[in-house]
Amino acid sequence: MRVFNFAAGPSTLPIPVLEQAQKELLDFNGTGMSITEMSHRSKPFMAVNDEANALLRELMNIPDDYSVLFVQGGASQQFAAVPLNLLKNGKADYILTGNFATKAYEEGLKYGDMAIAASSKEANYTYIPDMNEVKFRDGIDYVHFTYNNTIFGSRFTTLPKTDATLVTDMSSNILSEVVDVSKFGLIYAGAQKNIAPAGVTIVIVKKELLGNASPICPTMLNYAIHDKNDSLYNTPPCFPIYVSMLVFRWLKAMGGVPAIQKINEEKAKMLYDFIDNSSFYTNKINKKDRSIMNVPFVSPSEELDAKFIKEATAEGLVSLKGHRLAGGMRASIYNAMPVEGVKALINFMKKFEMENR
Repeated sequence: MRVFNFAAGPSTLPIPVLEQAQKELLDFNGTGMSITEMSHRSKPFMAVNDEANALLRELMNIPDDYSVLFVQGGASQQFAAVPLNLLKNGKADYILTGNFATKAYEEGLKYGDMAIAASSKEANYTYIPDMNEVKFRDGIDYVHFTYNNTIFGSRFTTLPKTDATLVTDMSSNILSEVVDVSKFGLIYAGAQKNIAPAGVTIVIVKKELLGNASPICPTMLNYAIHDKNDSLYNTPPCFPIYVSMLVFRWLKAMGGVPAIQKINEEKAKMLYDFIDNSSFYTNKINKKDRSIMNVPFVSPSEELDAKFIKEATAEGLVSLKGHRLAGGMRASIYNAMPVEGVKALINFMKKFEMENR
């Protein structure tokens, strides 16, 4: 029996995608073998790679002067790749709104003069700093921020105001809402939260930023190398790229990003409205900054939190335990989480509240 998987990543995938992957596991497209067994330079796989690239461009309306790369190492590897590729003047500013934003900043310190332009650490990352008040240094190469904060459940609704290149980690909200790619110099996202199995990371980078990597930049972190080789410089994560293609097809058939954004906002509103109208559950994030992908909440005590997680799991509502840095519960309601899953969670929350007042 399928459960409703609220994991933050690796996370749930659309059932039609899983069924298609299952169907083609032994014989992909008449080749007599699976996608995991064939050469990454074979025509069948190169067609997959090309289609995944084209579909992502279409779904996100990516301008022609941007490159789309499929690389390895997860978003965490991009914490180093970004400064190694983009630093010219040797300095950049970071906005710290959670754990991954902080890790990106700490990694960047190894390669240049990095400064914290704004942070919400003092409030345990329960809000996004006001972008109208944030000041950036002169002569910086880029401003880095994490668009959606998976652990703490906040997101940016206003972009940083700067003439510097904008760089964002979009791992947990890519393709969940319409984004103007042209506002950014570089977007990166680990696929395992909203697109595919772990193993592939998407990098969307303005072409004019390519070719300026630091002399110490490893070949495998050099964006220009991957761009020149159509993401096939070495053996790529073939199966995650294939699943990405299937997810992009699924999303296009759903009506694209505008359609899924409407569904995501509906799901999030249902869950937040229930929490806000409850005297039992609490969400601590500033309301205007709340994520529509990751919804953390707590009950009146840690003991009840533990009981909630145990009983929810028994009901087929799994992976609701919050991150150790935030505690409580967290429902990750990515694109593939159906409305029915959120309704089932709310019904369980009602039942648990009645039984544990």
